[in-house]
Parts: sequence; structure tokens; C-alpha cells
Amino acid sequence: MRRLIFQEFVTLDGYAAGPDDSLDFFSTVTGQTDDDNLALLESVDTMLLGATTYRIFVDYWPTATDRLAPRLNGLRKVVASSTLSSAPWGEWEPGEVVADAVAAVTALKAEEGKDIVLWGSISLFHSLLTAGLVDEVQLRVCPVVLGGGKSVFPSGQFSLELIEAVPWATNGVLLRYAAS
Repeated sequence: MRRLIFQEFVTLDGYAAGPDDSLDFFSTVTGQTDDDNLALLESVDTMLLGATTYRIFVDYWPTATDRLAPRLNGLRKVVASSTLSSAPWGEWEPGEVVADAVAAVTALKAEEGKDIVLWGSISLFHSLLTAGLVDEVQLRVCPVVLGGGKSVFPSGQFSLELIEAVPWATNGVLLRYAAS
């Protein structure tokens, strides 16, 4: 069975975005994060996004020229949204829009293939974690404390088991957890 891997940049105090939905803190860890993502991209063949993250990604990735772009753009794209009717991706294969994320992910995980990656899309992550569909949580911890904002985790208790901790030269760290 395929696994669902959630990956998110997060502050030391657990926020995925600032109080104004700012993502400025991402820039505090650059360089090594691409190496980690190249390795991740070898293990996945499907990208899952919520509508908001889709809009951010589609503005950049289809025309990007960095070393991640060809592999990322070639992934199957699934966009969970109740408002979008289509998910074009420039010259690349468009994304498939699904309204019921839990049912769609359950079906995706039952298919043959490589793993599925969920980038950003905090509300979608909350729904899928609560439904028990997330297999791995990858936190890209940035050396920043915001003091408030959008929490990476929903309220409630969730047990995670550390798989790996990889420090970066820029003072950030990649934390990989198995969700149980």
C-alpha cells in the first residue's frame, strides 16, 4: 500500500505560517532543503495539494527552471477543493480536482505506485491526519520563533515516532516522524 507523506516548513514554536499567513521564515533555510526534496521525489509519484497551496505552486512550478522542477512537474497532481473545477499546470499534465479528500486519499493509497506527498495545505493535512490517513510527517524546522500564527497540527493528541533527524548547515533540521 502506498504511503501519504506530509511535508511542511515549520517554525521552532510549531507554526506553518505567521499571523498574517506570511511564509517569510522559509528563507531562513535554503540550499540543503533541495537535496532532501530530490531524494523524496525519487520515492513519490503523486503530489496532493489543497486549493490554496495549489494556487501558490501553480504560479511558480510549471515554469520553474531549478533542479527540482522537472521531477516535481512530472508528478501526478491531485488537488482537493470544493471551489476549483480544474487545475491546469502550464504545459504539464493538469491536476485532478477531488471534492472529498478523505475518499480520494483512501483510493489513492490503495492504488499501485510510489508514495504520495502532501505539501503545505494545512487544513487538508488536519483532515487527513484526523482521519488516520497520514503515514509520515516531515517537518522542515526553521530557526525562527513567531509567537503566533497557523499551527502545523490540529488540536487534539497525535502520537508520532521519530524516524530521522537531519541537521542542516543553516541551523535548520529535517525531522521525519511515523504517524500512528
